[in-house]
Amino acid sequence: MKTKFHEQLTRFRNLRGLTQAQMSEKLGISRSTYANYESGNRSPDFETLENISDVLNCTLDELFGRYPRRADCMAGAVCEEKALYRISGTDSDTGRKKSERKLVIGAQDFRFLREKHGYYVDKTQMIEQFLNSWYQVTLIIRPRRFGKTLNMSMLAEFLDCTKKSEELFEGTKISRTDWMREINQYPVVFISFLNAKADSADGMIEQLAAALRDEYERYLPVVRETELTAEMRNRFQKNYECLCMRGNTEERRLAIQYAVSELCSVLEVRYSKKTVLLLDEYDTPFISANSGGYYNEVRGVLSGILSSSLKGNRSLERALLTGIQRVAKENIFSGLNNLVVCTVKDPEYADCFGFTENEVKDLLRECGAEFTDEVKRMYDGYRFGGEEVYNPWSISCYAARKKLEAYWVNTGENSLIKNALAQQSGSFRSAYNDLIRNGTATVYAELSSAYYEKPDDASLWGMLINAGMVAIQEQLSENLCVICVPNQEVWKVFQELTAFYLRVEEGDISRMLCFLQAEQIGKFAEEYRKMLMKLPSFHDLKDENSYHMMMLGMCAFMQKDYEVRSNRESGRGRGDLLLYAKKPEYPNMILEFKYTKDMSAALEDLAEDAVAQIKERKYDAEMTGPVLYIGLAHRGKDAEVRWEKRMA
Repeated sequence: MKTKFHEQLTRFRNLRGLTQAQMSEKLGISRSTYANYESGNRSPDFETLENISDVLNCTLDELFGRYPRRADCMAGAVCEEKALYRISGTDSDTGRKKSERKLVIGAQDFRFLREKHGYYVDKTQMIEQFLNSWYQVTLIIRPRRFGKTLNMSMLAEFLDCTKKSEELFEGTKISRTDWMREINQYPVVFISFLNAKADSADGMIEQLAAALRDEYERYLPVVRETELTAEMRNRFQKNYECLCMRGNTEERRLAIQYAVSELCSVLEVRYSKKTVLLLDEYDTPFISANSGGYYNEVRGVLSGILSSSLKGNRSLERALLTGIQRVAKENIFSGLNNLVVCTVKDPEYADCFGFTENEVKDLLRECGAEFTDEVKRMYDGYRFGGEEVYNPWSISCYAARKKLEAYWVNTGENSLIKNALAQQSGSFRSAYNDLIRNGTATVYAELSSAYYEKPDDASLWGMLINAGMVAIQEQLSENLCVICVPNQEVWKVFQELTAFYLRVEEGDISRMLCFLQAEQIGKFAEEYRKMLMKLPSFHDLKDENSYHMMMLGMCAFMQKDYEVRSNRESGRGRGDLLLYAKKPEYPNMILEFKYTKDMSAALEDLAEDAVAQIKERKYDAEMTGPVLYIGLAHRGKDAEVRWEKRMA
């Protein structure tokens, strides 16, 4: 498909994550001159064309929509050959060769994906659900990397009256419905705060202004051709100038707060229709500000954007927001009676984010990758509403690389989660230990509140559910549920969190447990002693249970190869920690912990007693194959380890 130069220029700039202001600065021209290039009102000379090609790292052919052979890697993508993989094969029904399609890893722009003939898992049913909704304002909460930005881009492409999108939706689910009459019928304001992250309040103001400025610049030519009142035109121009200026001034902060609502008003005048507002990753600046310690400095600006856009906006047709949590519930959303929040447990949009099992099988078949039980254990385990879904980012990466690896590994912000874990209560710690020990826990979870505004256990569990760290296995009542770690990939994240909680290096734990699994008990004991010395507080090691719980947390590192049982009935008693090997090449293990304050007691003898207890009480009664009996004796940060091996 050939595309006009100004459209290609806009697309490549967006792919590179640049604003119009940044482009004009790099090219050494005025912002208005560059804006005219993208609007099609002016054309650059050849020298400027070459400079544009260099800045955007693309060919002149590509800028003019010819020979679309290059692959443009989206920011944050996994890049191999620019993260674009060709898929071809033979149609099993007709025997004819299929048209070549490409698997584009990390693409978040719907038009780019379709024009590149990228493999697309059809989620256009979301358009029908959105247009058919009773609610004027909807907030959809989903984990990072589950397709929120791509879906919002798809929705914007379908609705935006400034675009012509029929070809992009050919053959999709929505194209076979009567809803096609709604295509390109609305003025749309589409803003993504995906990259609104900063270390300071000043930096955040710059990021917010940049995101809003892009949408203002997109409509500059339209506004200039529209008959507006002098007051409305002056307000629009003043807002735009404030968004372009630098500094954290009060004037600029006010412009940021009201920029969206006033743009909607202008568009209503221009198109005689109210505006659809799409706000992607709306909570990213809240999370960044909280993690950076400057939340109170920008809270007024952030709440002002949402409040003026959603509550006092008479030019709003409807709005859709996405994020990973609901924030500022009492201050921002109070009085917004037409808001519905769709969390991961609600039925709305259940099949629109993430891949269903059939979609996964189709994708892997196209890519020549196998769908196996290992794939299911690695990437499955999420339930949105009543729908079982897989992590789409990880499935796409696996389809391209054919390697079962942890690709997601909490690709979004986890600093908020870490900060929360550092302040957790005793009740949270108990449930967390249950989760590590059993893979499940029963918790009271509040999914519709922000942890840093309501820092209790229920909000923390709700945040972990919304972030995709744990999944709801069973809903017992409105807020009481059984949660689980969704899959083996997410266990990798719990390794990082466990290391953070213990204040030790993740690599130190991995190395120690590798020695244990390899039956190199002497080296394991050496690393174990080093680990105890690195723990931050001597007073945390006060009884047998302290060491037991510490080691239990580390067993998150062994979930892939072992079933972990703690204090479970076995033989003639309850062993402290029983590790059942999932593969025959690994030994089963039983760890028994002892503790004494007696300075005259020999830790070596106490460790031998622990081994004897394992044998005497037959904790290995249910184990088949080789078993390691491991006794660990402690006094403060001193430890001795003794062991024996039972052969099969």
